[in-house]
Amino acid sequence: MSKRTKRESKTAGLPPGTLIHVGEPRTEKVRVSVIDYTEADFSEKQVESVEECFPYGDKPSVTWINVNGIHNVGLIETLGTHFGLHPLLMEDIVNTAQRPKVEDYERYAFAVLKMLYFDGDTGQVGAEQVSLVVGENLVISFQERPGDVFDVIRDRLRNAKGRIRKMGADYLAYSLLDAIVDNYFVILEGLGERIEQLEDQIVGQPMQETSRRIQRMKREVFFLRKSVWPLREVVGALSRNESRLFQESTLPYLRDVYDHIIQVVDTVEAFRDMVLGMRDTYMSAVSNKMNEVMQVLTIIATIFIPLTFIAGIYGMNFDIPELKWRWGYPATLAVMAVVAVVMLLYFKRKKWL
Repeated sequence: MSKRTKRESKTAGLPPGTLIHVGEPRTEKVRVSVIDYTEADFSEKQVESVEECFPYGDKPSVTWINVNGIHNVGLIETLGTHFGLHPLLMEDIVNTAQRPKVEDYERYAFAVLKMLYFDGDTGQVGAEQVSLVVGENLVISFQERPGDVFDVIRDRLRNAKGRIRKMGADYLAYSLLDAIVDNYFVILEGLGERIEQLEDQIVGQPMQETSRRIQRMKREVFFLRKSVWPLREVVGALSRNESRLFQESTLPYLRDVYDHIIQVVDTVEAFRDMVLGMRDTYMSAVSNKMNEVMQVLTIIATIFIPLTFIAGIYGMNFDIPELKWRWGYPATLAVMAVVAVVMLLYFKRKKWL
């Protein structure tokens, strides 16, 4: 049974809305940060307790609450209960096996995304679940652990760059979504370089390790496809204005993100086709290399056939006149050498060498 199946089985038979963390076990302290801003004002702080976030829900300014760590189910429940989040929504937040999706709860919109990264330990692409809750003047983001691709958004908020401080919570949600999608291109660029290196190795010097690398790359591309493909539906639903929380002025930006998602999906599909074809290319390369070895061995064996015949004749146990001749032995060796050279020239003329 896979680890994922074992993790999901923990929720089997429980009532809907039961909060149980499903994901990699973590023990570090959950960190909660709050950014509150208007066009003229900006404030940012790390809160020690989740209750410090409660006053921001009633402010006319835009508030971004970011939660790093979802393994503390009690904290998620306290925060969600105060802001009126649906129990099923909170259940989805603490379950990291969710498929990317978007849901409309009238008072707020809920989206689940996959943020990709390169795992330094395995050298492969990994994914972290990011959940976004978007309200009138509030955005709450939930991440599995510290570290994200949102630093550029924080910098724009701190320095009032662009239009982000002039827009509402829907534009902030778009900006977070756009940052996640833009990072996909960085991941795809690195993955593309690895695929090219693997292709060069397959054609140039295929080894037994190459076959294992192809299999790992195949799993990696399929994992990437599974993480990215459903995001088309998420962004497509938002760009069609299926939620009243997203203003008309934000929809063109969402459609731009949708175009980026289509590019990402097309690239992933191209990588998938390339990796699927690598197995055939590898087998062909191995077969060609084996044919080259067999060709050399066949040529060597072919050259030695007449030489063995001559040696066999002079090795027979009866009197041969040439044995009494002074130059018989050197002449025999010379004949054998001439035969070998003639055969090599013939093979070269036929381009078998």
